[in-house]
Amino acid sequence: MSVSEGLGVESILSRIEKEMRTEFEKTNRILSFYEYLKLAEDSPRLHLRGSAQYLVDAMDHFGRDGNHFKLFDMTFDDPRYRVIGLEDVQNEIYRALQGFAREGVNNKLILLHGPNGSAKSCLINCLIRGIENYSQTPDGALYRFSWIFPAEKVVKGSFGLATHSGAKNAIESFARLPDDEISAKMPCELKDHPLLLLPAPFRAEFFEKALTGSKRTYLPEYLAKGALSHKSNLIFEALLTAYKGDLRKVLMHVQVERFYISKRYRSGAVTIEPQMHVDAQSRQITMDKSLSYLPPSLQSLSLHELSGDLIDANRGLVEYADILKRPVDTFKYLLTACESGAINVGAAIAPLDTVFIGSTNEVQLDAFKEFPDFVSFKARIELIRVPYLLAYSRERKIYDLIIGKIAGSRHLTPHVTFVVSLWAVLTRLKKPNPSHYVSPLSNAVAELTPLEKAKFYDHGEVPEHLNADEKNHLRSSLNKMLEEYSSVPYFEGRMGASAREIKGILYDAAANPEFKTLSPLAVLMELEEFVKRVSEYEFLKQDIKDDYHDARKMIETVRHEYLRVIDQEVRVSMGLIQAGLYEEFLKKYILHLSHLLKKETIKNPITGRMEAPDAALIDEFENTVAAPTGASEREAFRNNIISNIGAYALDNPSQPVEYSKVFPEFIRKLENHYFEQQKSQMRKIGDAIQFFGTENEDRASEGNKLARKTIRNMVEKYGYSEDCAPQTIQFLIKSKY
Repeated sequence: MSVSEGLGVESILSRIEKEMRTEFEKTNRILSFYEYLKLAEDSPRLHLRGSAQYLVDAMDHFGRDGNHFKLFDMTFDDPRYRVIGLEDVQNEIYRALQGFAREGVNNKLILLHGPNGSAKSCLINCLIRGIENYSQTPDGALYRFSWIFPAEKVVKGSFGLATHSGAKNAIESFARLPDDEISAKMPCELKDHPLLLLPAPFRAEFFEKALTGSKRTYLPEYLAKGALSHKSNLIFEALLTAYKGDLRKVLMHVQVERFYISKRYRSGAVTIEPQMHVDAQSRQITMDKSLSYLPPSLQSLSLHELSGDLIDANRGLVEYADILKRPVDTFKYLLTACESGAINVGAAIAPLDTVFIGSTNEVQLDAFKEFPDFVSFKARIELIRVPYLLAYSRERKIYDLIIGKIAGSRHLTPHVTFVVSLWAVLTRLKKPNPSHYVSPLSNAVAELTPLEKAKFYDHGEVPEHLNADEKNHLRSSLNKMLEEYSSVPYFEGRMGASAREIKGILYDAAANPEFKTLSPLAVLMELEEFVKRVSEYEFLKQDIKDDYHDARKMIETVRHEYLRVIDQEVRVSMGLIQAGLYEEFLKKYILHLSHLLKKETIKNPITGRMEAPDAALIDEFENTVAAPTGASEREAFRNNIISNIGAYALDNPSQPVEYSKVFPEFIRKLENHYFEQQKSQMRKIGDAIQFFGTENEDRASEGNKLARKTIRNMVEKYGYSEDCAPQTIQFLIKSKY
């Protein structure tokens, strides 16, 4: 028995062959012109759209989650290359494309601009990957055509009635002839739309009938007013002359074929790097020996084959990466291309139906604005700003996707990505200007520290030191703060550490020989080294204003926040924090306080009797959280608590109150109060951990047992390792206790 028989190779190949043949037929890969015409008639919206509408449909195809387009999640490809956040940018791209579709022409270059590393290229890459995937679906089918010239054995005469040798019936199309019956095939390198083969008056009539009763369909000028490309038009006219005006016989030579968007194979998606060569060119092809089998009437034509980036990208999207790194003269043709929907290539004019999108950084854009012809360019450019992220929980997701690869074989200590993300966002924030706001909001923003602003941007947390009125005004002013610097050149999110720099810091931390794991401590050490490189990074040269732009001090801010987080984890692992008990205490306090203020009795859950609110419980809580002692101040304190509960209920109807979310500062104070009473336990752990693994280790001591219990809980609950948990505890005790 042969190896192939033993493995069942023949069976596998037969099944694959059958499935591929079925799939080939099902996806309409090869059609005659009339078969395609019927397809377009049945689904006009899918076949009468231009490239801009195609991208809109691709974005819609993957759906959206609120303001976020799921295409940018890249779940259909590789989620590591997804775009985190930037919903405003996604929607601006979508609106620009919708505008092109409504106007019927892609009359502007979409130019994404922002600082280095702000995900401009990632956004475009997601778009390209998205339309590549969409083109594989039934709704995303795209078609082009080639000219087919049969072999002499297939037809009788030169261009008379075409009949197959020995066949009784006339052939309706040469589209499906096998290769050995084709003498020449001439594809259209511009991927001309098959419907352009219909003469303009008949095409308009077909569109009118096909679109009658159809829901929103914007007919692109490319189809409504366009024409065949130069080469295809020469062939069409030559055949029409040879057939004495018989269009049906001309269309016999048309093979309509489905094509797919592919950046790898330069089909409908091309990226043009900032090099110096021309983006399109032509060469004469009628001297090629392979085309000597063309009919005599075509051999006399001066046919040219077009090639280049813009030719390959037609019917899809072309990306100009870092476009302003090119000399301006090398892309002036884009003004004409956008305005006319065509480009001059040698002796021919190439009609285009292409979405133009590019990227540039802010420094290059600023220089471009000084160029004398900028006004002319601006009229043909749709500027879309792509800033750095300003929410550290979103920034963190960027590194969470790749941190496993960065860590390699090293254990990943918790909170590595939290530390770098918080520092990165802090470097990007600008100090609010109180003069841009009215009181009491101006008072609230005047004292905001970078960390407080970062927390407010990230999850709406407002500083505890503000009074109730200031807190309420601040909570309702998030959008106003985000837009404060949107209209100035140095907008918030333009300066600061980029994701590229943060990734470099993470790689350096992962290679740090002083640490066995990829640890936040290693990251903090690398940050200390990074901020010394002032001459290399503009954001490190900014003027410091009330701690804003002070990248070095921000390391200490991040260190303090990291300590706060691990302090909580160590306490929980020691058994010193039971969040449920604190929240229950807070809940009971608010219940009794509410009845006290209303002068109502409350039902005792044990006896069932109605009793006065528990004044002792109320006093104990207020003393623990250090409530004001004066009568009027304490009354205001109590009323503010009830007001906050009411505001939460209005914002979250039919939802139970999350007391720890409404009053996080109270939970922290309760935890700290209890911990102060148990601080001696932490000292015992600190003393024991110093001697771990040495001859002085006392395994029988209370401190050693508590330390081992704490380490075990940290490993099980939070993902620490046996190596990094003791190191983290030592860092906490040394830094804070």
